[in-house]
Amino acid sequence: MSMLNVFDSKSSKVLLGLAIILIAGFQCLYWFGEGGYRDHQKLTQKIQQQIELNEELKERNRVLAAEVYDLKNGVEAIEEHARLDLGLVKPHETFVQMSTISTQYKPIYIDPNAKVDLRTNESETAELPPSEP
Repeated sequence: MSMLNVFDSKSSKVLLGLAIILIAGFQCLYWFGEGGYRDHQKLTQKIQQQIELNEELKERNRVLAAEVYDLKNGVEAIEEHARLDLGLVKPHETFVQMSTISTQYKPIYIDPNAKVDLRTNESETAELPPSEP
């Protein structure tokens, strides 16, 4: 019996058609179904992002643990925090603060004794009428 004679009967053709439909269905489920290839790729990407975030947080925790250790065991860390965060100054020290404002802006100085209306920028000095001799 040759290979071509196997598919001559109607039932074998139906079985072949069902097999093709089942294989196509399973392929669709694999690629597009719930828990399929696309969902697996999305989960893999989320896992990678979470691993990166965890590494950043581990480094942050390491830095914080070192800072806590310094605060518990060292005077220098406490002094540094007092200076930077609270602005404390030791006796006989001079505090100097550097400005980060750009030099392209010029401050506006207003004479507090001038009688100028700031809304109109006009002087409020009353002009005296010329006196008649």
